[in-house]
Amino acid sequence: MQRFKEWLSPIVYLANNWVSLVGVAMVTTGGILWIFLLPAMFRTRSQDPYVGILQFMVLPAVFFAGLGLIPLGILRVKRQGRLPEVFPPVDFSNVRFRRLVAFVGAATAANLVIGSTLLYGAVSYMETVSFCGQACHTVMKPEFTAYRNSPHARVRCVECHIGPGANWFVKSKISGSWQVISVTFNLYPRPIPTPIENLRPARETCEVCHWPQKFGGDRVRVFNNYADDEKVTRTQTVLLMHIGGGNGYEGIHGAHMGPGMVIRYAHADKERQKIPWVEYKGKDGKTYVFKSEGHEGDGPGSLPVRVMDCMDCHNRPSHSFETPEKAVNRAIDEGLIDRTLPFAKKAALEVVQQDYASTAESEREIPARFRAFYEKNYPAIYTQRKADIERSARGALAVYSRNVFPEMRVKWRTYFNNIGHMDFDGCFRCHDERPSEPAGRTITQDCDTCHKTLAQDEESPKILADLGLAR
Repeated sequence: MQRFKEWLSPIVYLANNWVSLVGVAMVTTGGILWIFLLPAMFRTRSQDPYVGILQFMVLPAVFFAGLGLIPLGILRVKRQGRLPEVFPPVDFSNVRFRRLVAFVGAATAANLVIGSTLLYGAVSYMETVSFCGQACHTVMKPEFTAYRNSPHARVRCVECHIGPGANWFVKSKISGSWQVISVTFNLYPRPIPTPIENLRPARETCEVCHWPQKFGGDRVRVFNNYADDEKVTRTQTVLLMHIGGGNGYEGIHGAHMGPGMVIRYAHADKERQKIPWVEYKGKDGKTYVFKSEGHEGDGPGSLPVRVMDCMDCHNRPSHSFETPEKAVNRAIDEGLIDRTLPFAKKAALEVVQQDYASTAESEREIPARFRAFYEKNYPAIYTQRKADIERSARGALAVYSRNVFPEMRVKWRTYFNNIGHMDFDGCFRCHDERPSEPAGRTITQDCDTCHKTLAQDEESPKILADLGLAR
C-alpha cells in the first residue's frame, strides 16, 4: 500500500499543469455538449451531413483529444525535471486527496458513458447514406448522383460496399482512413476509379437480396428511341429477354450462374475489359477452355484469373451513367424535355455534348443555349411557348448534371458499363465466337441466345398492341 501511495503521489502532483488542465477543460466541454446534444442523437438523424460531422466527428475528437492531453501534460512536466524533494502525502486522511479521488472516480464513470456513446454514434453516422455521399461533396458527387437515380436508391451504401460481419467492417474503416487523408490533403484521383480490386464477393452482398437460383423466365423490354428530326419521331424496339435462372430454365443467368457451373477468366487489363482466356465448367462436369486469337498456351499464363460472379456483368448496379443519346431519350420519356417542340432532341443533344469548364458554367450556359436555339430558329414558337422551352431547357440541364461532372473530370463514357453490348463491349468481351479446347463449342454471339427481337425500330409495333402495352 505504501508503494502504491509513493507511485500515485507524483501523478497527483504532476497533473496540476496547464496542458493537463486544458485536457480537463476539453473533456468537460465535450461532456457538456454531449449532454445538450444527447436528445438529438436519439432522434431521427438530420439529412444534413455537416450537422452529423459536428455531432459525431468533431465532438468526439474534442473529447478524446482532451483525454489524451491529461497524461501528455504529466509526461511533459516529468521530463522537465521540476520535481519537489518530497511529494504531498497521498492518504485518505487528506481532504484534498479524498476530493480528488471522488472527482476522478466520477469523471471516469462519466467518460466511459460519454465515450462509448460518442464512439457508437460516430460509427453509426459513418454508415449513413448522407455521410457516404455528401460529406465529401465534390469527391462523391458523381457516384451519389447516380446512386439517387438507381434501382438501389433506398439501399444503404454500406449494405453493398461493406455488408455484414466484423472482418469487412474493419477493412472498410482502414480503407476509409486513407480516403479521409486523401480528401483532406487533395490527394484523390480525378475521376475516382471504379473499385474493382478487393471487392467483397457478390455472393455475400448482391445475393443477399438477389437469389440467383430464383426462376427468372423471359421478360419483355421496350426501348424508346427519338429521332433528331423536326417531329422528334418515336420508334420502339421490343426484346424478349431470356433472363433465366437456376430452376431448369437456362437463359442468361442459368448459363452463367447455374447449379454446378463455374466460369473462370483471365483479364489483360485492370478494368477487365480485355479477356483473352475463359474456362467453362458445365453442370455435366466437362471443362472447356476458350482462347482469343493471339493468346498463347493452354492456361492463362501470367494473367490474373478470376471466378465470374454478378459484378462481372452488373459492374455498376447503383452507379451507372448514360450515353447522351440514351439520357436525352429518357428525359423525353419522363416529360423533362417536351417532344412537341420542333427538333427538341437535336437541340438538347447539341447543348449537353458541349464541353463546360465547371458545373457553374454548365448551369448557366446549357439553358441559355437551348433557349437561344428556339429564339433564333423559331421566334414565333419561342414567343408563344416560353414556359415549355424553359422547362425543356431545365430538362436538358438535368441530363447533363446527372452524367457529367467537370470538377471530377467525369464525362460521357468515362465509366464502362458491361450490361449489354451497345454502348461498350460488355457481353462481347467474351462472346466473340472464339472456339473451345477440346473442339466442339464456341462462346456464341448469336443474338437469339440472350434475347429474341420482337420489333426493331418500329413506330407502332404490333406486338405491343397484342400484349396490351401500346401507348
